[in-house]
Amino acid sequence: MTTGLLLAVVPLLAIAMQGWTLFIILTLFCILAQWEFHGLFKTAGPGLFHKVLAALCTLPLLLSFKLESNTWVLLCLMGGFWAAGMAFLIRYSRNPETTDFRTPMIFLCGLIYIPLNFHFFMNFNRAELFLVLLAAVFTDTAAFYVGTAIGKRKIWPSVSPKKSWAGSLGGLAACMLVTTIMGLSLGNGPVWAWPLLGAALNIAAQMGDFFESALKRALAVKDSGSILPGHGGLLDRVDSLLLVVPVYALLRTIHPFFG
Repeated sequence: MTTGLLLAVVPLLAIAMQGWTLFIILTLFCILAQWEFHGLFKTAGPGLFHKVLAALCTLPLLLSFKLESNTWVLLCLMGGFWAAGMAFLIRYSRNPETTDFRTPMIFLCGLIYIPLNFHFFMNFNRAELFLVLLAAVFTDTAAFYVGTAIGKRKIWPSVSPKKSWAGSLGGLAACMLVTTIMGLSLGNGPVWAWPLLGAALNIAAQMGDFFESALKRALAVKDSGSILPGHGGLLDRVDSLLLVVPVYALLRTIHPFFG
């Protein structure tokens, strides 16, 4: 109960306050989620490398918060690659027989997967923040309840054995409905644009969910972590949101839905 309440209150607080509050909450989340991501690959530990990666993952958020140019965010990503490359070089020089490039590349993938995706949050206005959050929440919630009630035929059993076509369609309908209501109430654009936006965000949410499901199955892990009692890990709760955010960021460059 307490965990569920925190999962609802903390994002709402970040959206309502925005500014430094949003930045601090996102930064803390990214540090914990990045650590969790590395834990899936059994690479997390108390060493200096993992402390550095926890600090580095905040840079895309900070740069997008304080600077308008995305050039600095791209430079941060490039810096992440070279930081990983230098870590590999130093380790290889010490022990060439047992060192491989896997751990540095996991670090780079985590940097892209979590903070780079979430840095778009810092450029969204309040309505957009609510939109992407609700799109992910309604997709997951409706898919779960509809799938539990009437879901029989599985949509992608090799990736996620429990997800059904009925649940997928239920999540699609719910996401299209909430984006349409929000769009007609607060946005600017033709009526037909909002259900299409909802469909696009729903597909992104489902693909994000499938990706993490496949990743956990490939690594023989049930939950991404145990930081949320009764809810698993942070990544388990936001896997769909991790793809909804960049997809909406792309679509808003085509049409300013809430500009």
